[in-house]
Amino acid sequence: MMNQTDIQNLLYLISAIGFIVGIKRLSHPKTARSGNFLASLGMLVAIIATLTSGANFDWQLIALGVGIGSILGIIFAVRVEMTQMPQMVAIFNGLGGAASAFVASSEYFSGSDSSFIIMSISVLIGTLTFSGSFIAFGKLQGFISGRAITFTGQQAINALIFGSMLALLSAYNFNLLPSDTIFYTITVLALMLGIGLTVPIGGADMPVVISLLNSYSGIAAAATGFLLGNNALIISGSLVGASGLILTNIMCKGMNRSLANVIFGAVGSETSSAGSTQQEMNIKSYSTTEAAMILDAAEKIIIVPGYGLAVAQAQHVAREVADTLEAQGKKVLYAIHPVAGRMPGHMNVLLAEANVSYDVLKDLDEINPEFEDCDVALILGANDVVNPAARHDQSSPIYGMPILNVDKSRTVIINKRSMNPGFAGVQNELFGYDNSIMVFGDAKDMLNDLLKEIKEL
Repeated sequence: MMNQTDIQNLLYLISAIGFIVGIKRLSHPKTARSGNFLASLGMLVAIIATLTSGANFDWQLIALGVGIGSILGIIFAVRVEMTQMPQMVAIFNGLGGAASAFVASSEYFSGSDSSFIIMSISVLIGTLTFSGSFIAFGKLQGFISGRAITFTGQQAINALIFGSMLALLSAYNFNLLPSDTIFYTITVLALMLGIGLTVPIGGADMPVVISLLNSYSGIAAAATGFLLGNNALIISGSLVGASGLILTNIMCKGMNRSLANVIFGAVGSETSSAGSTQQEMNIKSYSTTEAAMILDAAEKIIIVPGYGLAVAQAQHVAREVADTLEAQGKKVLYAIHPVAGRMPGHMNVLLAEANVSYDVLKDLDEINPEFEDCDVALILGANDVVNPAARHDQSSPIYGMPILNVDKSRTVIINKRSMNPGFAGVQNELFGYDNSIMVFGDAKDMLNDLLKEIKEL
């Protein structure tokens, strides 16, 4: 006969299988929804297993927590726009880290005989994740400048804070300071370090930051799992931590930069003058009528979505334009750069919401050969990921980053609201190329006008 502990561990195993299969299915847009459902179901099984473990729970507090969490979850699901998903993910990462820190703190304040070092590490990682994630949220939401914020001695201060936390943990082993002093000081220093590590990271690196903070939240959960002896937390935290690190590595490769350069490089701290750059380059501004005539004569069109598309919430009208062009017998594809937008998979999420077929969404390696016989590349708000300077300008902060080869198309139509540089803080030399034309304006408004013009031709 299985005892209660055996049944609980069996349920945890079932939940772990749900997590693993769910993450696997999240790797492709066609299976992502079912993957999300399986992972959620796995978490439900883990919660049920924990609540039926026979522990002495305060059911009123549990019911209150479930109620508040459910209400907030429903509100977020209904009210948060798809364009705000990066901010949402940043908040979730922060709350996940905070939850781990609170659980570890409760163990400390309850006088548990668990390892003080493990409790402190769990609080350290969770608190760092919390403060860092909310700085990332502020940058994404515009509460804080999206540029890299730096000052003299910044990295030295971060190193000093980290070293101080290690020294405090060593002081505990030698009974040099009271445990309360060590615990509270580590908590405060972790809050400061989370802010200090995230503030100098510019908007161009937000996809990497979000995946890295996601990994931190998983590591914090795993540490808390070891603290409590909870297998579900250990497994789920390890999965999130590992998958987050793998995704972080993929994002870094997508920019041809090391993780250290992302964290400490402060890319995007300076911007070039938009006005002077516009005078130096031969910028050709066209109307939507002229752009529609170019598209009318084209046979093959590649749409390149970027953050400008997300800000304008123009994914639906972009699909309408593509559908209209396809109805006229033209071939239309979408070029997806791995770090386009503000979080991993940002463009895929937006276009999936607009019911764009997965078959026409092409990643970097798959789409780049297509540009050589492409009549028109239509760029909607993308900047750094299409900048040819990444190939040859060794002084550029994006030098070496794999880009979409849009400049090899016969004509490049670029939609931007202004000549402001991208998140990397550099102007795009593509704007002055002979085969490039600019159509200024909000992406949604421009595409609506373009759609009318195409239908009238």
